[in-house]
Amino acid sequence: MSLRMILRILGLLLMMFSLTMVPPILISLLYQDGMWEAFAVAIGITVATGAMMYLPNRRARKELRTRDGFLIAALFWSVLGLFGSLPLMLTGDTALSPTDAVFESFSGLTTTGATVITGIDFLPKAVLYYRQQLQWLGGMGIVVLAVAILPTLGVGGMALYRTEIPGPLKDSKLTPRITETAKALWYIYATLTVTCMLAYMAAGMDWFDALGHSFSTVAIGGFSTHDASIGYFDSAAIEMICTGFLLISAFSYSLHFLAWRQRSLTHYFQDPEARFLMLFLSALTVITAVSLWLTDAYSTSLGLRHAVFEVVSVATTAGFAVADFSTWPGALPFLLFVAAFVGGCSGSTGGGMKVIRIILILKQGMREVMRLIHPNAVITVKIGKVSVPDGIAQAVWGFFSAYVMLFFLMLVGVMATGVDQVTAWSTVGSALNNLGPALGEASAHYGDLPDLAKWILVMAMLLGRLEIFTVLVLFTPAFWRK
Repeated sequence: MSLRMILRILGLLLMMFSLTMVPPILISLLYQDGMWEAFAVAIGITVATGAMMYLPNRRARKELRTRDGFLIAALFWSVLGLFGSLPLMLTGDTALSPTDAVFESFSGLTTTGATVITGIDFLPKAVLYYRQQLQWLGGMGIVVLAVAILPTLGVGGMALYRTEIPGPLKDSKLTPRITETAKALWYIYATLTVTCMLAYMAAGMDWFDALGHSFSTVAIGGFSTHDASIGYFDSAAIEMICTGFLLISAFSYSLHFLAWRQRSLTHYFQDPEARFLMLFLSALTVITAVSLWLTDAYSTSLGLRHAVFEVVSVATTAGFAVADFSTWPGALPFLLFVAAFVGGCSGSTGGGMKVIRIILILKQGMREVMRLIHPNAVITVKIGKVSVPDGIAQAVWGFFSAYVMLFFLMLVGVMATGVDQVTAWSTVGSALNNLGPALGEASAHYGDLPDLAKWILVMAMLLGRLEIFTVLVLFTPAFWRK
């Protein structure tokens, strides 16, 4: 492991990240909200720090190994979250405390969408834009963006790419060259964003709201430019557009690549993971709509409209809202919240444990039941027509075990700060699944939680975004052993 090489890459990536603070300056000058100086200072600090890391090590050249990729990914997301919080601490009357600024920054970059801010409608336009942009950058992963230009860094890209793409099947590439794969992902991502923005504008949003919400929709983030989220617009058309693009973004980007390359949609219906997700969302929508109808919570049409939107929004881990589902009758709040543990497909911008892992866990459970009936039978686990290697099956159970263990430890940690059980359980689950909304005292916002609880939740967001093992491996002695 080469420390100089890692510092060189981190320094260059940090200087690259400073460029993302230029658009908020332009927005500030356009709307004359006086926030441009805060972003200019943040750029200066970020560039200076990046230069101090890069310049002394600029001649370091060495091929990255997988172990280096884990460290760079974890360090870069951590450093990025910290430096991304600088503008939020420097914006005068709307400035956040260091803890709240870091929480908001990590929430944006990890596409969690949890917020500590109230009065979002009255924030300066530059700050509103910056929050939305953080989610867009984090949605596909800035590390993947960096992989697309890694030839300029003089290092191999696969080590970084494998630590960044979510899901258990990380060795598949869309194109023979990893750089071309990353570029293909970003072309698709940018095209979906522009299309979503134009659709929002056609449905009645102004250009600023359309741009901001397209950022957070395609990223499956959940930040909004209004306290009432999508409900602010009270438009069935806007809700349909949001629902549609959330579904698209929850599918694997490899499916989108195939649709673009082959000019065909048939593989969406042939993919087991996509089919499972659609069946799961359909069943959950029916249960929710019927429950709202039987309890007279809404009229039939409005209940169906809210059910479709909230199910897709919560289950895909976006967290947009048109209604406060935490006040819905019976077990619906709990049911919707648990649905977020499934999340999106592997290789999507969604959070959660990923659909493919849930499928594998269910199939392995059925295999063990069949083994009780036929002890000598050789039963393979298949996804579609493809047999799943035992190594992947074991990795899924390892992930699930680590997920449950970390969930329990962080739940106890948040409760130890004085937070009640419902709030602690839902906030930890929301952060670990990169969802955003929570129940209990955090159903409106996270601002009233103790500072220590917020730092625990920041760690949960990072673990969820990097799929747990990318971070946990750094705490093993074997990782640091030569």
